[in-house]
Amino acid sequence: MNLIERAKNILLQPRPTWAAIDAEPADVASLYTNYAMVLAAIPAVCGFIGLSLIGFSAFGVSVRVPLVAGVVNMVLSYVLSLVGIFVLGLIIDALAPTFGGHKSPIQAQKVAVYASTAALVGGVFSLLPALSMLALLAALYSVYLLYTGLPVLMKSASEKSAAYTAVVVVAAIVVGVVMAMVSSLFMPGSAAMLGAAGAPAVTMNTPGGAVSIDTAKLEAAGKKMEEAARQMEQAQKSQDPAAMAAATGNAAAAAAGVLGGGQAVAAQSLKAALPQALSGLQRTSLNVQDGAALGLPTSQASAEYGDGSKQVRLEIIDIGGLGQMAVMAMGMAQGEKEDATSAEKTWQESGRMLHQRHEKDGSHAEFKTVLKNGVVVSIEGDNLSVKDLRAYLAQVDLNALEALQRKGKS
Repeated sequence: MNLIERAKNILLQPRPTWAAIDAEPADVASLYTNYAMVLAAIPAVCGFIGLSLIGFSAFGVSVRVPLVAGVVNMVLSYVLSLVGIFVLGLIIDALAPTFGGHKSPIQAQKVAVYASTAALVGGVFSLLPALSMLALLAALYSVYLLYTGLPVLMKSASEKSAAYTAVVVVAAIVVGVVMAMVSSLFMPGSAAMLGAAGAPAVTMNTPGGAVSIDTAKLEAAGKKMEEAARQMEQAQKSQDPAAMAAATGNAAAAAAGVLGGGQAVAAQSLKAALPQALSGLQRTSLNVQDGAALGLPTSQASAEYGDGSKQVRLEIIDIGGLGQMAVMAMGMAQGEKEDATSAEKTWQESGRMLHQRHEKDGSHAEFKTVLKNGVVVSIEGDNLSVKDLRAYLAQVDLNALEALQRKGKS
């Protein structure tokens, strides 16, 4: 198979190309090494060039992502995009029977890999951040490729193709959101974003470590997705926006359950770990969010402390079973960086991943840790040193947070 010819054919002549793909023998290793791993480098490398070498301008100010941060982001985005495609293939396979199709892991991986062609090739627009909208349009064309490929390779019922595609797209969006949260957690200089029973059945080895996917309840999640798809069809016919939003949320929740390996730690449990005061600094605000309302396995609790001259923000985040992927992401970013104004370091200690950063003029500092169970704890402050922040953090019972249990998939 010629990679360039195949990419051109799937983009310009998808229907006959899907028929050829359906008939040809393949295995997961060849799909990824000969195709996906090559195309996935396009958005990763172009994104690095666009953000770190070319940069972008807004309101007369030019911005470039530092080279070290850019390289880390390039590696993370490359690895996680491949993981995302692989997980999407698992979901496509699990959903096939619910839409009148036949399960076939290799055919499902073919669909996931080749349908991603437009999105991956469209990554070339990342060379110029101003053209990022074109990359989004290219990604939307991948939805059409998915729509044309599912009935051919998964043998789904033609009348259910639209619903099958819609549910897989919802799952893909959830995959993308979670992957973005994971890759953003410990990028140098970035702030954290909010975002089980049985052993994992599938493990994918990546340069950053092994990523395990729990497939024990994919079938149950597939049934929930199918039901949500029926609700979406009914809501669309009735033109009921509230019902459409509810059905979409149900589908997202089912997809997130597959990815997260269970629900996140209850937000109220995270809230309980926030002290009323930190060495004389009184708590001035409190914010608790439960991602379950959005269908995502996330929870967050944060608080601000201050006395006028000192300001501290303490935040605890859980992203469900994907916390271990956060450990992987941070592990890939281990190292040190220092320039004239700031210094930062990422390392591992006693099974926990640690990251610290501070401005040399003492104006700002931050410290983060990923606990062994994947819960992320971060603290940052103004007019404080990293040593001061670690002393404040010592007043938080990290061992108790590390011992918190997640609920299983519902």
